[in-house]
Amino acid sequence: MKKLFLFISLSLIILAVNAQVDQDPNTNSKTIPSIEIKSLDGSVFYTDSIQNDGYPIIIDFWATWCKPCIKELIVLDENYTDWQDETNVKIYIVSIDDSRSMSRVAPFVSGRGWEFEVLLDPNQDFKRAMGVADVPHTFIVDGNGNIVLEHTAYTEGDEDEYYELLLELTEDLD
Repeated sequence: MKKLFLFISLSLIILAVNAQVDQDPNTNSKTIPSIEIKSLDGSVFYTDSIQNDGYPIIIDFWATWCKPCIKELIVLDENYTDWQDETNVKIYIVSIDDSRSMSRVAPFVSGRGWEFEVLLDPNQDFKRAMGVADVPHTFIVDGNGNIVLEHTAYTEGDEDEYYELLLELTEDLD
């Protein structure tokens, strides 16, 4: 009986998490849900406005206290200019720092000279809606708004996989 209860509970949790990310009924692909969060300047930002004129997008969930997140963002920053030149990719980084540590995000990003679009998710509403459990958690979105890659954690070389996918997504665009 306990096993049946556990199985049913886990099934319901999986269904709830999968239901959080919007599904495009025409393609059966996951898309970005509409959640109200903040931009770095404190203004309201709706996540369904994340777009890039038909070009790919990287959305990276991170926190200032997360060492693997910082390693990944440093590598993304090192490649960003070249990737933009070749694929027109746009990178959004979504900080999940809570209200106590959120004030560290702007100086942290500024001190590193990162030119990513920075968003703040202190209540972790967007994080939950996207089914993110741990950071770093990276999504690649195609030019039609469909999530085509979801990756958790960071290992040196992950950026090569991202780059190859970005090239595939843009090979017929220009």
